[in-house]
Amino acid sequence: MPDFFVNVLQIRDSSFDIGIKTGMEIKNQPIIKTLEAITKPEIDYDNMKSIYSSFAPHLLEELDGLAQSLNLSSNKAAALFSGYDVPKTEAMGCSALLTKDYYVRNYDFSPSLYDGVFSLVQPKNSLASAGYNLQILGRHDGVNEKGLVMGLHFVSNDGYTKGISPWAAIRMALDMCITVDEAISMLKEIPHSACYNFSLGDSRGNMAVVEASPDKVVVRREGSLTCVNHFQDDYLKNKNRDSIEGSLKRNNYLHNLKSNNLTQLEAFNNFKNKESPLFFTDYDNLFGTLHSFSYSYRNSKILTTIAQSSQNIEVDFKEWVNGMDINIQRLKGIIET
Repeated sequence: MPDFFVNVLQIRDSSFDIGIKTGMEIKNQPIIKTLEAITKPEIDYDNMKSIYSSFAPHLLEELDGLAQSLNLSSNKAAALFSGYDVPKTEAMGCSALLTKDYYVRNYDFSPSLYDGVFSLVQPKNSLASAGYNLQILGRHDGVNEKGLVMGLHFVSNDGYTKGISPWAAIRMALDMCITVDEAISMLKEIPHSACYNFSLGDSRGNMAVVEASPDKVVVRREGSLTCVNHFQDDYLKNKNRDSIEGSLKRNNYLHNLKSNNLTQLEAFNNFKNKESPLFFTDYDNLFGTLHSFSYSYRNSKILTTIAQSSQNIEVDFKEWVNGMDINIQRLKGIIET
C-alpha cells in the first residue's frame, strides 16, 4: 500500500507570477516527465493562443510564467500545460451529486497520471479559485470566489478532434464566470476535443449538467442532479462507450443517496469512504478514487481529501479570499489496489 501525496499551493499574485511560482513548485516533480511522455512535442501554438485570447487571456500569462520558471519555450510550455490538442485519454471515472445546498464529487483515475496538486490561487485580473490541478494549468474540479463550482466527467472519445480539454475549460470558466448560466454560455462556445459531462452549481441555487461533444452541447437541469460518465440526452446517447453499466449503477446509487437529504458532511463522508459504492481501487485500470471534493453554498466551506487520507482540508473560502491562508501544506493518502 504505497503512500500517496498531494501538495497544497496558495498563491496570490499576477497571473504571470502564479505561473512562475507554480513552476517552481513542480520543477523537480515526476509530473513534468509524465506530461512530456503523454503530450505532443509541439502544438499549433497560434491557434491555441487565439482560443485562450477569446476565453481567458490571462492564462496565457500564466503559461508564460510556467515557461520561464521551467526554462521552456512558449510553444513547449503550451504543449505540456495548455490542455490544447492533448492525445486521447481512454478511461476516467467521476461521480457527482448536486443539491441547492452543496456540491460533492469523487475523481477516479490513476495516480501515475495525476498532478498531485491542490491550488488556491488569487490572480490580480481574474476570479480567485480553489481546485485540483490537471495538466498543471487545468482543473479536475474546483470553486471560485463567487460560488461557482464545477467538475468534469469523461464520457468517450467519439468524434475526437483537435480542441480544448475539459480541464482547461473548467479553469477558464472558474476564472471568468460568476454563475452557472455564464459558465454554460462559455461551454457552448469552447471547441471541445472529446465527449465529457460537466457538473455545475452556484451560490444562487442554480444547477446543471452540460453534456458536451465536439459537435453538440446539451444542457440538463432538474431538481437535485447527479452526474457520472455517460450522456443521457437522446441526441448524444450514441456517443456513449459500449459498456456503461458501471456508470448506470453509480447513477442509480446517487439518486437513492440524494433522497436521504444528507448534510454536506454526511454526503462527503459517504463519497470518501473506502466501503462506499462510489469509491474504487482499480488504479491499474485507470479507475481508482484519488480525491473527494465538496463545497457548501451556504457557508462557503470547501471539504476535500485524497484517497484514504486521515486528514481533510476544510477551508472557509470567503475567508481565504479575504486573505486568511490555511495551514495545511500537504496531504498524505494511501493507494491500495
